[in-house]
Amino acid sequence: MDEPIPVTRAVDHGTAKLMPDVDRERAWLLTVDGAPQSYVDLDEPTHLEFEYTRRLGHVLDTVAEPGRALDVLHLGGGALTLPRYVAATRPGSRQDVVEADKGLLELITECLPVPDGTGIELHRADARAWTEAAAPGSADVLIADVFGGSRVPAHLTSTAYASAAERVLRPGGVYLANLADAAPFAFLRSQLATFSTVFEEIALIAEPGVLRGRRFGNAVLVASHHPLDTAVLSRRTAADTFPARVEHGAALRDFIGGAAPVRDEDSVPSPEPPGGSFGIG
Repeated sequence: MDEPIPVTRAVDHGTAKLMPDVDRERAWLLTVDGAPQSYVDLDEPTHLEFEYTRRLGHVLDTVAEPGRALDVLHLGGGALTLPRYVAATRPGSRQDVVEADKGLLELITECLPVPDGTGIELHRADARAWTEAAAPGSADVLIADVFGGSRVPAHLTSTAYASAAERVLRPGGVYLANLADAAPFAFLRSQLATFSTVFEEIALIAEPGVLRGRRFGNAVLVASHHPLDTAVLSRRTAADTFPARVEHGAALRDFIGGAAPVRDEDSVPSPEPPGGSFGIG
């Protein structure tokens, strides 16, 4: 049997590379311009290698009773790690994946195709434009994991975007976003303030070292109109190899402080990560 070999290709927004994992037979790491974007194991789609994807997975596991099919909108495609995870853990789910990079979509469908019958539909479109045009109340979960290079695009950070995302969700729906920042957290605080203007309940999942300002890192924003099961989420995230903390309620309001919601005219991308900030784990 031939050994898998790396694949490098120019895509719309940079140079994508698929690298096989020597320890897992059909597992691949996707990077774009050297920044890790996704990790997927085709034989074991429930294996979530990146810490932030595990935290998103914990939320996905707890938003509804185990195994219940969901309608999920994914903004940002990557190697389709989370769509594959939902298809495996919640069979019968209907999922739309919106990815602006046509070349990246073609690379993934060619090299890491999704099996037929998984209910995953791929769309080449801008994430905000798709969200604004989507039918109201059409999704149980919206997951935003959109990065231009290593930065969240500015047009996905404003109250207008947050309102569009909220409109797509059903009354019991949950919004999830992968964000990244470091102390003094101007971007992260502004995002929490922005989504607090649209959603009644907000939580943040991040490693304590990131929250204490020790380093740059990912943070998962969770927003909904109903109380989140933060106790279960706290137990699950604390049990990970790299434990995380779930902030909510008064502690999170203190963290937000006087940060102002972001309007379209004031929106900026998330900060550029310092060199070496992102890797597996």
